[in-house]
This record gives sequence, C-alpha cells and structure tokens, in this order.
Amino acid sequence: MPTRFPSFSLNLMAMSVLLACHSFSYAQQSSATPPVTAGDTDASVNEQKKKQKPDSTPIQKVEVQGNRTYDERRQDTATKIVVTQEDIVRYGDTTVGDVLKRLPGITIGGVQGRGGEIRMRGLGSGYTQIMLNGEPSPPGFSLDSLSPDLIERIEIIRAATAEYSTQAIAGAINIVLKKAVQTAQKEIKIGGQQDGGQWGENANFQISDKAGRYSYSISGNLNHGRYERPSYFDELVTNAAGQTNLLRHTDQLGWGTFNGVGLAPRVNINLQNGDTITTQSFINASRFSGNFSENSQTAMGPLPTYVSDLQRVQSDFAMIRTNLNWIHKLADSAKLDIKLGLNYNHRNSDVDLLGYGLNAAQILGRKTTSGASDKGLTTSGKYSASLIEDHAFVFGWDGAYSKRNEERLQNDVVSAGSMLTPINLNEVFYADVTRMALFAQDEWNVTKQWSVYTGLRWEALDTRSQGSAYSEVRNKSSVWSPILQTLWKLPDSKNDQVRFGITRTYKASDTGQLIPRRYISNNNSATSPDSMGNPELKPELAWGIDAAFEHYLPDGGMLSASVYMRHINDIIRTQLNYFNGLWVTMPVNDGVANTKGIELEAKFPLRSVMKDAPAIDFRANLSLNWSDLKTVPGPNNRLDSQTPVSANIGLDYKLDSLPLTIGGNASFQDAGPVRISAAQSKYSVPKRVLDLYALWKFDPKTTLRISLANMLHQDNISSSTYADNSGSVTQTNITPTTVAVRAMFEHKF
Repeated sequence: MPTRFPSFSLNLMAMSVLLACHSFSYAQQSSATPPVTAGDTDASVNEQKKKQKPDSTPIQKVEVQGNRTYDERRQDTATKIVVTQEDIVRYGDTTVGDVLKRLPGITIGGVQGRGGEIRMRGLGSGYTQIMLNGEPSPPGFSLDSLSPDLIERIEIIRAATAEYSTQAIAGAINIVLKKAVQTAQKEIKIGGQQDGGQWGENANFQISDKAGRYSYSISGNLNHGRYERPSYFDELVTNAAGQTNLLRHTDQLGWGTFNGVGLAPRVNINLQNGDTITTQSFINASRFSGNFSENSQTAMGPLPTYVSDLQRVQSDFAMIRTNLNWIHKLADSAKLDIKLGLNYNHRNSDVDLLGYGLNAAQILGRKTTSGASDKGLTTSGKYSASLIEDHAFVFGWDGAYSKRNEERLQNDVVSAGSMLTPINLNEVFYADVTRMALFAQDEWNVTKQWSVYTGLRWEALDTRSQGSAYSEVRNKSSVWSPILQTLWKLPDSKNDQVRFGITRTYKASDTGQLIPRRYISNNNSATSPDSMGNPELKPELAWGIDAAFEHYLPDGGMLSASVYMRHINDIIRTQLNYFNGLWVTMPVNDGVANTKGIELEAKFPLRSVMKDAPAIDFRANLSLNWSDLKTVPGPNNRLDSQTPVSANIGLDYKLDSLPLTIGGNASFQDAGPVRISAAQSKYSVPKRVLDLYALWKFDPKTTLRISLANMLHQDNISSSTYADNSGSVTQTNITPTTVAVRAMFEHKF
C-alpha cells in the first residue's frame, strides 16, 4: 500500500464527517430548490417540489412542468448518466448488451457482435454491479433475456450511493423497467436478421391501458435464430533454449439454433388514500441446441489427447421473477416504499462428447447430464421524509436470500486399448447465499448553488455450500460504506457545475469462486487448465474518489470531463498451479491495486453551435484507464485485463425533406499485452466496430428500421502465454466475425 494513502483516506473521511455534522448546524437555511434524494423517482422528486412551492402556485401546473423539465443527470447531487428509451431503441438492438456497448465508459468483453461481459471503466468480473430496478440482478438472470423495449431508462452510476448496493468498485448499471402507463397503447414489432449467412426472426408486442385507478401492461417477445461460427487456434511450445517442441493447429466450428419466449405483465393500482401498488413479473424460457467440433493437425511434437472431438449440447432454461411494490404516502410529504420479490430459475443440460484418436477412431464417449435451480426472495424498503427544512432523509433496508441446487452426472465409455481413464461422476451441490443491508442518507441543499449528499451503508453476506465431493464450507463478510457526494453550480454561470465524491465500495466473491469444486478441461495444459474455487476468499475493499466538471449547452447539449481513482485491498486474482500432473487455477487474495482514469463526453445538436447546420445530433465519449497490480511484475500488470482506452462517436441526421433519420456509431476498444502473473501473460488486438441504421417514418404510428451491425467485421485475435525457466507455451486464438443485417417493422394501433 502506498505510504501516503492511509493518511489521505483518513483526511477524506474526516472531511466527510465534518460536512455531515455541519449540515445539521445550518439546517435552517432556506433554499428555493427542494432537496432531491439520490434514489427518488421523478414522481417523488416532483412531489417534494410541489410541497415546498408557495401556496399561490397552481399544483397541477407545477406537477406537469416538473415531469417535462426535470433533468436527473443535471440536478441530482448523486452523479449518474441517464439513457432514455429513445436512445435505447435507436439501433433496433435485440439485446441489452448491444445497447450498452455505445454508452460512455461501457465496454463489452468477448468477440465483437456476440455479447460478453459488461464492463465499466474497463473492469468486469464483479467490479461492475448490474441492477434491475435498483436491486442486484438475481442468480441465473441474463440481461440478454430482457428485451430493450421493456426498458424505460438506463442509469450509469459512476459513484456509489447508500441506497443501492455498494458492491460496485467500478460503478453500477441500473436497468429501470417501464412502470407507469400514460395512455392506452397497442404496439407490435416484427423483425428479422441475417448474421454470417444464418437467419433469425423476432417479434415483440405491448398492450397497455388504463381504467379508473387501474392500469396494466403486457409485453412479450419471441425470437428464433441460427448460427455458424468458425474459429481456430495455434499452439507453440518451446524449451529453455527457445527450440520448438510443439507446433499444432486446431480448427473449430460451432453451429446450432436458439429459441426464446418472454412475457412481462405488470399492473398498477392507485388507491383512494394516495397509495400505489405495482406488481411486475417476468417469465422467460429458452432452448439452445448446439454443436462444437475441433480438428487438430500436429506438425511437430506429441499428439493431443483427442486429435478431433465433437460436442453436442442441448440446454433448456426457464425463469420467473415477480415483484410487489407498495408506496404509502404519509404526512408532511413523507413516504414509505416497500418491495417484495420472488424469483425462480431452472436449467437442464445434456452434453455428449465424442473424442477421436488417429484415423478418426473413437476413443471416448462421454455423456453428461446436469441440472441447476435457483430460488430467491428479496425484500427492500425505505422511509423518506424532509424532517428538517432543505433536507431529504432516507432510511431503509435491502435483503435477499437465494438457494442453489445443482446435480451433475457424468458417464465415460473408453475404447479398449486406449490409455484414458474413465471419469464417472455423480455430484450434488447446495449453496445458500444471504445478503442483508441497512442504509441511511441525507441530501441537503445548502444554497441554490451547493448541495451535499451523505450516506452510510452496512452490507453483510453469508454463503454456505455443501456437496457430495466436499464438506460444508461457509464464508461470511460485512462492509461499512460511508459516502460523500457534492454538487456545486458555479455562481457566475447557469450552465457550469462541479461534482466531487468519496466512496467506500467492495467486491464480494461469487458462489462459483467459493465452492472447492473442480471443473475439468478436455485438453489440460498451462493455457487450458482445470479450475476450482477457494472457500477462504475475502471481499476486496476500495476507497474511491470521483470528480467531474459539466457544461450544459442550449437544446439539451452537454460537455463533461471527469476523473476517478480507486485504491483496492485484498485483490482477488487467478493463481495457476501444477500438481499431480495437472494444471489447475484457483482464485486467491493477493495484494493491492490502484486504478484511475479520465472520462470525456460530448453530445449536442449541431444547430446549437452552428445556426444553419443540418439537423444532426452529435455524441462522443472517450475513456482512458490505468491500473497496476502490486503483486504482479510490470509492465502491463493491469487489473482484471482492464481496457485501457475506449471511445465512441455517433451521429443522427433527421432529414428535413423526408421522413427519414439515419445515423451511425463507431467504437474503439483498445487491448494489447496484459501481465497476469510472473509466468502468465495475455495479448489481444484492439476492437473496432461500426454500426449504421436508417429509420423511415411512414406515419406517426408506423416505422421501418434497418440496421447494419459490425460493419468492419474485424477478426478477433487473442493469445495467452505461460513462460518459465523450462520454456514457454503460447496459444493464439483467431475468430472471424460477420456483418449482421437487421430489419424491424413497428406499428402502434
């Protein structure tokens, strides 16, 4: 740990406490702007504003105006970026991941155009918190199962708040689903896509209406697709003298189909006493049928265990999630907001692996049947009130319990004369995870120009697991998270403001990292090892600083520059070991790390800076990230293979003479070499992606949207290397990508 950091952290904490105490001393100062709580919805913000307006102001007028003009990003003390529904559906994306990849500071891991791990500030693997309506997404839930048409807005939360889980060292992404029904509506969308010569179809519908105090909405989606994805990798092994001992090329091919169906009903009830009750549910089911083959050609060195193999997979997945939300209004604009949720998902998989030796002779037949289910209960609530003038206090709780059951049956049939040892397994696993949190926060409008947010959250996790292959293990942890954020609107300018925040966040281990169960690699090597969990893991703890300058332009444009820094203790990294003739990886706590970065963003209509310009909306963002892991020798010892540079630039042009809007987005995601340990390193090439779209509006209710994704269809190239005194092993993977063409017809009845 750097010698100056502890005293610096204590000074920051002291400043946070002094400001919090200072707020009570001057609580009677008046302010024309009512306090806004970081977690409040637009409706609650408008209500607070309405309560504190002079009596002469018509209530109805204030409420309507507030809904139209309130800007969360600009006016909330807690920093966030809000992406509207219009931006979400602009490119006709079929998955949430495709939407997120264009947002400031967000990158997607894996092969471009195929989804992957969602990362903020270049960090994934638990550093980025994914939430659904303010709650951590449940076990087994995939954002790709959620249609973008169901989303009201996406909030990118760079600095943590006490109300939401502070398990967000890099930040949090909150997916807010549609709730309120404004008018009766019937809408249908029918689309198709072609990707790499394979076709897919999808359909979405939404029906909503109001009847007195009741309103309802039913949304659904169907999708079907096929895929065919070739790839290959090369292996090179050298001895201590640099001489080649192994040279091998392997061709891979994946192909198959996937089908999915989803239904999302919701009902809103406005009671006579002003209370509201909302119930919202999701039902998703999918089936995947896939094949994957490998064929190796060894030019030098020993043959692999399998010269070729064929794997067949069929997987069925079903999920249901339901939430009940009760909002009770109390005296003096106070409010009680309680949520209760249930979720259940189940997965069945059948996998057949056929392994072949020389002359295509089958030497292994492996059949694996597995099933897993997750059951969960969530509860949360908050009491919000302006107990003191110009303050907005919130006190609440947030809890969840989930139980996972998993079973796996594996039977091997080995041909006579082969050197293979059959691995027959009959494994059963159980895991219980309990999470509980208490929080308190206050937002104080000190003056018209200055507001301060202070919060404190305590969060505890308790994980228990037991299986037929290991004894019961238990892992308990708890974290206190003090938070300070402040917003200062510069007095000499109506359009400039400065933000500053200090946060305490953490990253807990997921259940898979804690269970000491071994996952077996088909061809075990230093670059393709077995893996297992570690029940002794502790959470990573981080102190962070965020600062930003924002300049707002006419017509909704803005320019911003922000910086961040995180100091992280008890870093969890993957350790590679060799014992009993096998390579095995295991997560371990190992040292400290620092990460920092700069984020720039601009968006504005071109006409706001050029009077006679065409109707073009411009947007761009750039993120620069640096990190170093102290226990790994440099250079390039970046934390979690952090993305060092990411950038987006996009244009939307609405033609004056035609009912046509066209646009595009170009993105860049840098990569390069990464040092994993003293002996391990990785390398990947930068990703460049270009997406285009065109929207033709036949009439106010009918549109046709055409989009082209991954226009550059760049090959994805990566490699991993293990090198020590005895030599080196390098595996280079190359995956071609394709252009995806999508068409979507939309009609509102």
